[in-house]
Amino acid sequence: MLKRVVLFMLVNILVMVTLSVIIGVLGLDRYMYGMGMDYVGLAAFCLVWGMGGAFISLGLSRIMAKAMMGVKVVPPDTTDPTLQTLVSMVGNLARSAGIPVPEVGIYESPEVNAFATGPTKKRSLVAVSTGLLRRMDRPEVEGVLSHEVAHIANGDMVTMTLLQGVVNAFVMFLARIVAFAVAQAMSGNRDREGGGEVSWGVFFAVRIVMEMVLMVLGTMVVMWFSRHREFRADAGGARLGSRTNMIRALRALQNNVERVDSHAQPALATLKISGGRGWMALFSSHPPLEERIARLESMAV
Repeated sequence: MLKRVVLFMLVNILVMVTLSVIIGVLGLDRYMYGMGMDYVGLAAFCLVWGMGGAFISLGLSRIMAKAMMGVKVVPPDTTDPTLQTLVSMVGNLARSAGIPVPEVGIYESPEVNAFATGPTKKRSLVAVSTGLLRRMDRPEVEGVLSHEVAHIANGDMVTMTLLQGVVNAFVMFLARIVAFAVAQAMSGNRDREGGGEVSWGVFFAVRIVMEMVLMVLGTMVVMWFSRHREFRADAGGARLGSRTNMIRALRALQNNVERVDSHAQPALATLKISGGRGWMALFSSHPPLEERIARLESMAV
């Protein structure tokens, strides 16, 4: 369901690594540290580049989702009765939420799944799998769609982007501090000829490794926040449609959980409905289905 983090996370990591390589090739790090460590300047530098990487990921999210999932946009004037119903439900829910009607897409897959993405409320996409349409009845489908529309109405893509941007900035900042300290320690008392080159080579290598490690830890923070937003979207979906439909949809997902392919296309797993188990739950964008159902059942009508 609105899993702003898929591509979002995949593209964000690729963008951040690319930016880091470009910074290194252009020698911006050497320029920044030429007069010693300027923590204020470094923090500002990392915030600009970190936020930039996150918003680039956000801008590409809808395009990448279509390409990687093979989503086909359903034209509003489709003559297919099933797709007409799908477009009509999304339109009605969007109007109830007071947002522009998103693009509606469908992708071929036996798995029971759905997601929403997009950089803004005006440029959003709600897509469902053919497996979901085959295995869910109308109230259940409406429950899934109300959750997705609630994500868009809540502005979750932008919220997650801001959080990811802050995480990116911290990752860049801490990685550079550690890398600079290691490079200085390893250069030691070497002579000036080549000593500096060796230390900057070490700096580049340590920085890349630290960024990858810290990005994994940062992802855990982002996923924790994503799980929190899922509960909020469930509540929003219950208000847009009905709590009964939301609970029916989640119970149907429980019954079809084996048809949510969490192994295929792992880069897109965070866009999807299923959540992880055990220690993998730390990297799951969705809470366990039984916990979501319990929250809805205890929600005041």
